[in-house]
Amino acid sequence: MATASPTRPSPTQERLRQRLAYPHFKVVVLDDDFNTFQHVVAMLVKVLPGMGSDRAWELAHQIDGSGSAVVWSGPQEQAELYHQQLGGGGLTMAPLERA
Repeated sequence: MATASPTRPSPTQERLRQRLAYPHFKVVVLDDDFNTFQHVVAMLVKVLPGMGSDRAWELAHQIDGSGSAVVWSGPQEQAELYHQQLGGGGLTMAPLERA
């Protein structure tokens, strides 16, 4: 009775087994002439998990002072959701950027 010797996976199979890092994206809010600081802060606190009022105020001042701020960075699907929610809340958003 012949016994089969274990075969080694092909290089292609090995590459498929390697986990690729899930792409991360930056959510960027842009400065505009119609959103108030209070509205920007309220939207950041409402939409972004773990966002505190103090950090939201810092980001609002950064948006006002430099024209934009990265308000969140992480996995693409979450970035898309937060981008959509913040934009839907009236904030001016830059296109998603790879982190």
